[in-house]
Amino acid sequence: MKHSYELTFIARLDPNEEVINNTITQVQQWVEAGEQGSVTKLDRWGKRKLAYEIDKQRDGYYVCMFADIDGAALPELERNLKLSPDVIRYLLIRAGH
Repeated sequence: MKHSYELTFIARLDPNEEVINNTITQVQQWVEAGEQGSVTKLDRWGKRKLAYEIDKQRDGYYVCMFADIDGAALPELERNLKLSPDVIRYLLIRAGH
């Protein structure tokens, strides 16, 4: 059964905009993998200063993604987010009704 989730993540900042776009596309593909999820809304918050330095990064590119995801697909999605070198931090929460 699919539920609504909000996925907010910080992509590693790169001078080349294409690298950031590729990271966002990759995360979207992870959400939609195996047709177990679908992105309903994508908000690009853009470059923001981090509250503290993470992996020698002082800035990051913030993205908020709303999606309907099957609960069985969550472990694989979180695994991919944790292992990705381009995602600095992420927060995945179940959206309210």
